[in-house]
Formats: sequence, C-alpha cells, structure tokens
Amino acid sequence: MTAMWRRIFEILRKEFRQVLREPRMRGMLLGPPIIQLLIFGYAVNLDVDNSKIAWMDTDRTPQSRELLAGFQGSPQFRVTATPASEAGLQDLMDHGRVQLVVRVLPGFGRDIQRGQTASVQILVDGTNSNTASIAASQAAALVSAYGGKVMAAQMTQRLVGRTMAAGGPVNLEVPVLTFQSRVWFNPDLRSRNYFVPGVVVNIITLVTLMMTAMGIVREKEIGTMEQLMVTPIRPIELILGKTLPFAIIGLVDVILVTGLALLVFRIPFLGSGPLLLFCSALFLLTTLGVGLFISTICGTQQQAMMSSFFFFNPAFMLSGFSFPIRNMPEAVQYLTYLNPLRYFIEIVRGIFLKGSGFSTLWPQMLALLIFGLAILAGSVLRFHKRLD
Repeated sequence: MTAMWRRIFEILRKEFRQVLREPRMRGMLLGPPIIQLLIFGYAVNLDVDNSKIAWMDTDRTPQSRELLAGFQGSPQFRVTATPASEAGLQDLMDHGRVQLVVRVLPGFGRDIQRGQTASVQILVDGTNSNTASIAASQAAALVSAYGGKVMAAQMTQRLVGRTMAAGGPVNLEVPVLTFQSRVWFNPDLRSRNYFVPGVVVNIITLVTLMMTAMGIVREKEIGTMEQLMVTPIRPIELILGKTLPFAIIGLVDVILVTGLALLVFRIPFLGSGPLLLFCSALFLLTTLGVGLFISTICGTQQQAMMSSFFFFNPAFMLSGFSFPIRNMPEAVQYLTYLNPLRYFIEIVRGIFLKGSGFSTLWPQMLALLIFGLAILAGSVLRFHKRLD
C-alpha cells in the first residue's frame, strides 16, 4: 500500500508540474473563474431600476399632476420626455428612447372626483420581455397605490359628511385594509445574489471537466502514455494520479470564487462552508468521470475541448442557472432530472441564500452521489479497458 501511494504521489507531483508549466492549462486555472465572476457580478443584471419613461398627460388636472408626482418620486422610474402628440409618442417608442409610456386619458380628474373608474394607459416596449414585464408591474403598482390613496380620502370625506349631517360629534373610524410583504432569502431582490452562487457550479464543471479530459489526452498526444503503460504503475494508480490534481484544483476554485463573491460583491452566505466543499467533492465525481470518458474517445486536446463543450452547454442550459425549470416544457422538465448540474445548483443556492443544511439538501446530495458513482465507475472501466 505504501508503494502504491508513493507511485500515486509521484504522478500527482508530475501532473501539478505539467499543469502549472503549460500556459494554456495555467490560464484555465484562473481565467474562467475570474472572467465568469466579473461578468455575472457586474454585467448580467436583471434588476429593473431607473427606467426611462415618457409622461403624456391629456387631462392636465390636479389629479393627473398628483399621479405624476408619484412617478417622479419613485426610484424605479425617471421621466425623460413629455410628448404632446401621438406622433411624438410613437417616435420615442420606435427609437427606444423610453421603455414605458404612461398616458393619462381625458376625464381622469373628473372621474376621480365623481368616484367613478378612471383610466390610465401604460404602453411598454416589449422587445425585452423580462424587463417589460417588471417595468409594467412596477408602474401598475404605483397607479394602484395612488388609487388606494384616493379611495381612502373619498371614504373619509363621505363619513365626515354623514356625521355632520346627523348633527353628532365627528368621530371618524375608517376601516383600512393594509398588507405587508416580506421577501425571504434575498430581501433586496438583487439578481446578482441569484446568479453569482451559480457561477461556482459553472466554474467547477468547466474547469475540472476540460482539464481532466485534456490532461489525459495530452499524454496520448505527445506519446508519453505508452511510456506510463510500460512502467510498474497500475491502471487504478494512473487514474487516481491523473484525476486527483484536478479535483484539488476544482475545490481551490470553489474557495477562490466564494471568497471573491463575499468580498467583492457582498453576496450573502448563510450556510456552512465545509458542507459546500463536501457537496462540491460529491459533484466532482461526475465531472471527473465525464472528463475521463471524454479522454477515452478523443485523440487530441482540441477534440477533448470541443467534446467538453458538447456536454457542458446542454447541461448548463438545463440546470436552472438562467432559466427556471418550471417554465420549460414538461418533457424537458423530466429530462433535467438526469442532469447532475441541476442538483448542484439547488445545493449551492440553498447554502448561500437560505443557509440550508444536510437535513434539507440530502435528496440532492444523494442524487449527486448516485450519478457520480455511476458515471465515474463506467468511465474508469472504459479507461481501464483502453489501457489493457
């Protein structure tokens, strides 16, 4: 056993030396983690704030100006244009100068004074459906809040009138229905808090998958695999010696990205760091197994890189990283249960944002263990056969 681990240690040392010496592999250690973190931390932002809107007031009454004040005082909107005609409104929308137009229709103030239904038209640029949906909801909430305030004022006036007509003391007790909303796990609703934890999953997948496949294929490409095969090193020792370095590198990348997420982007981390590392090790069984399998079917590093992307892209799209799985077609939703990235995404976001522990995440951890052992065992058997 001592001789076996000594041989594995020598392969480990040789592999680390090769990885750190080759510029391409060295770049893969730091380049993808930092680039992805910066992109998803700074550039990818689905929050809709400070939207440019146009205000078209065809009523021009105190009531319409009061509604305008509500939009001007909101941090979610910035009134940048006040078109006076339909042609001006259309020009603003056609050229994308505003994301939303609020048009107060004639008779708005009169209808409010009479206690009738008043109309406000909201026109939204639907080119970006996500932004359009959020901006429209925010505008509708402002209009609804103004309507609730007007209704409360009218009820107060009516009660005052009835009390004074009765000749009794003025005692106002207006029943008011209020509600409070509270957001759990991501109180500020920042999309950055949602995306950045998922970067951990993407990085550990991409780095360990590609480096495992390319590291083994490199031996075949430069002709050193045959030299390793005639040495006393057994196949299992060669497999461990070639895959363990990339497992260690993957865990180091997890620590690196998590630290940068906490220090640079202030992403909340409510869970356990050791649990995150343990779950990452479970997930590595899958990525190392797939990388090992790719190395058995590819003859060059370029083929290994392309094959890695062929696996990574569909798995990434079906993981729930960017698109909610519940919005996918039902057949595709069932297909995602065969995707290990889906379970690791749920684990990482649960640890970061919810502080979830083993009692909550054990089903996902069990799925990762099953997938990882099955994929790694199959890949090891195929690699062993190719060596024989």
